[in-house]
Amino acid sequence: MSSVPERSDIDEEYKWDLESIYADDEEWEAAFEDVEERVDDIRAYEGRVTEDAETLLEALELEEAVIRDVSKVSSYAQLRSSEDTRNQEYQALSARAQSLASKAQSAASFIEPEIQQTLDESDVAAFVDDEPALAEYQHYFDDVLRMKPHTRSAEVEELLAELSEVTGAPSDIYSMLSNADMTFPTVENPEGEDVEISQGNFTKLLKHPNREFRQTVHEEFYEEWADVRNAVGSSLKNSVKTDVKLARARNYETAREAALDDPNVPVEVYDNLLNTVRDNLGYLHRHADLKRQAIDADELQMWDLYMSLTGDEGPEIPYEQAKEYIVEAVAPLGEDYQERVAEGLENRWVDVYENRGKRSGAYSAGTYDTQPFIMMNYQDDITSMFTLAHELGHSLHSELSKEAQPWQYSGYEIFVAEVASTVNETLLTHYLLENVEDDELRTHVLDEYLERVRSTLYRQTMFADFEQQIHEVAEDGGALTPDTFDELYGNLKAEFYEPAVVDDAIRREWMRIPHFYYSYYVYQYSTGISAAVSIVERIREEGDDAAADYLDALEMGGAAYPMEILETAGVDMASPEPIEEALAVYGDYLERMADLLDLD
Repeated sequence: MSSVPERSDIDEEYKWDLESIYADDEEWEAAFEDVEERVDDIRAYEGRVTEDAETLLEALELEEAVIRDVSKVSSYAQLRSSEDTRNQEYQALSARAQSLASKAQSAASFIEPEIQQTLDESDVAAFVDDEPALAEYQHYFDDVLRMKPHTRSAEVEELLAELSEVTGAPSDIYSMLSNADMTFPTVENPEGEDVEISQGNFTKLLKHPNREFRQTVHEEFYEEWADVRNAVGSSLKNSVKTDVKLARARNYETAREAALDDPNVPVEVYDNLLNTVRDNLGYLHRHADLKRQAIDADELQMWDLYMSLTGDEGPEIPYEQAKEYIVEAVAPLGEDYQERVAEGLENRWVDVYENRGKRSGAYSAGTYDTQPFIMMNYQDDITSMFTLAHELGHSLHSELSKEAQPWQYSGYEIFVAEVASTVNETLLTHYLLENVEDDELRTHVLDEYLERVRSTLYRQTMFADFEQQIHEVAEDGGALTPDTFDELYGNLKAEFYEPAVVDDAIRREWMRIPHFYYSYYVYQYSTGISAAVSIVERIREEGDDAAADYLDALEMGGAAYPMEILETAGVDMASPEPIEEALAVYGDYLERMADLLDLD
């Protein structure tokens, strides 16, 4: 029987090194208690943050010291809880860390309102003259003053900060339900083996060449979701309503405006993405029709969408082989970048394989004071290899940023982060197509590239459209029920995948997408891959100078606004051109694949 192993059955070399944060849980407990006692020290500055330049600097430096330690404590707890969501001890640690983070946010919540209420640009300039160390905070001050119309009184800001633990409840409930409580059925594959469906292997199973098996996996998986339809519908409804109410509390007309204003991304960028992708759905319809031809079917069904155009699952890519390919692929970014990737892969940044109870998907995490950590559910396939390259892009971005920037600018917006991850994917595509002599692998890599554009640029834009529609329903006072979600999602699925049959099960796909709980997050995957294509094309044409511009952009961290950072790398996301360029490359590769496979 093919089953998911327990965590204890996985070798240590394939687990991330959380002992590099704290040697054990006892050391974490001591760190937790220490920083918990220091959180309220911040409140000593309440009401006098801006009485003089020296006091302002002291308050900001104390806030940094406390928040850095809180972040470290929280990171350890989050990573431990991800290892096995069934482990109640680590779920408790995570809950305590979330409470501490909320308490710290509340304790520091008066700082920015006091700056906004008492200082303007000339005051800031005078403070910098008095205390030159404040010059390091210039972009921070600019951003704080920019947000003045949407910042409430210190009392209200403290209340909103305290409520953060509660407002995050829908996402927490969904995560526990989908990762810890739900158990998916076991099905027999065409080889006669029992295979347990999981969140981690679901899409891989949908790539199996046996169509009847794919249908069984599809139907059994979504049938399990049907049993929790009302619970998931309620959690998503309350997540959306939370977004709307918090936006209104901060004087925004819509949740979308609030979400995009935080990183200072114009809402026109969102509209530009949706409109440009809708104008180019023909490429996606072409891809769907090629899939129909490739499997020799009269109609393309939803359980066929993940099927390779080549007609099989593709070659296995063991983890060790994936590491070698990725290290070679990032060579155009320079020797230093390449060496950092290799070192991270050898020094247990990555938690590699799926185990029972492990959180689904993949992510990159860590703090200013830790190494990066990458959670994977590696499946020995091309998709997993590309996901690993993706997450390494995030991790290297963090490493370069924190080395070049002080703590307050070491973080960066997701709008930029998804560029860094997708540049790695795009470089990997070019490397494998141009350097690997295995024809079968190259064909599958081309297919993987097409799939990643389909799932990242088109699918995430479809998600972004859905997200906007459900928020608009809430903002207009409408009812968000499971039926509403089914209808809106099903209509979008039918529009985007016009040549395919939209069955009742796929209308419930919204239930399995955790990113709908991250307010207006998913569009950044689409803008990210568009910017990445432009950056890689420039690097391939111009070489080291373009690569240097790109690395400069990564090193900027959060020291500038996202649109400015991408301009440093040579990309203007206010224009439809990067999106059109990415879609045109997708279209060219579709025809290249059609020729290779002799499809119409």
